[in-house]
Amino acid sequence: MPALGFGQSVQVAPAPGTAPAAAQAAPPAAIGPAGAAEEIRRFVSAEVSRSQPGLRAEITVGEIDPRLRLAACEQTEVFLRPGGRLWGRSFVGYRCRQRPGWSISVPVTVRLYGPALVAAQSLPALQTISASALRQEEVEVTREPGGVVVDVAQLEDRICTRGLEPGQPIPLNALRAVPAVGQGDAVKLVGFGSGFAISTDGVAMSTAAAGESVRVRVESGRTVSGVARRGRIVEVAF
Repeated sequence: MPALGFGQSVQVAPAPGTAPAAAQAAPPAAIGPAGAAEEIRRFVSAEVSRSQPGLRAEITVGEIDPRLRLAACEQTEVFLRPGGRLWGRSFVGYRCRQRPGWSISVPVTVRLYGPALVAAQSLPALQTISASALRQEEVEVTREPGGVVVDVAQLEDRICTRGLEPGQPIPLNALRAVPAVGQGDAVKLVGFGSGFAISTDGVAMSTAAAGESVRVRVESGRTVSGVARRGRIVEVAF
């Protein structure tokens, strides 16, 4: 008989003179590495359906290391290790819950497909992206570790640090907040205290997005720190 590969099975005819299989008292089928692929695939499919509803999934289960010598097991379990994520190239745990037991990691590849926004034209880096420059297509959202833009609201007050070609999705991890002030910008420094307010001009000493800390040099040469706001405003609290 040829050797069985991972996830394969074979049917063997009974020897002459033996009773049919249905008439024999057969022990429970042991689930082990030979049947692990389908068990793992079912687990991954259920997890993806729960965590990523609405996306089409393609799941590939890798091979268990053939050098391992695992005992047959009737009580196996597939699980995600702490911090595990079913996204692109991943791993799941597979263990036997019977004594003496065993536990291994099995590679899986999860490709998820769904509607996303892609560039409708060539887009330069470090520019804001308008909805008119985009179109919707089904893409592999797992092609980027952090995912891709699926809603135009995700682009609000953001620039993309990468240039994009037509049909290319926008990686979420390539988005940065639009600077509220830039290094060398003339800014309005405003301050508030108990019963008073002040306002003066200054120059930003660094680039900062809205809500980030920035240092400002005022006319006297003194440097103060404040919080950048839209409109080249820096707030200082007293």
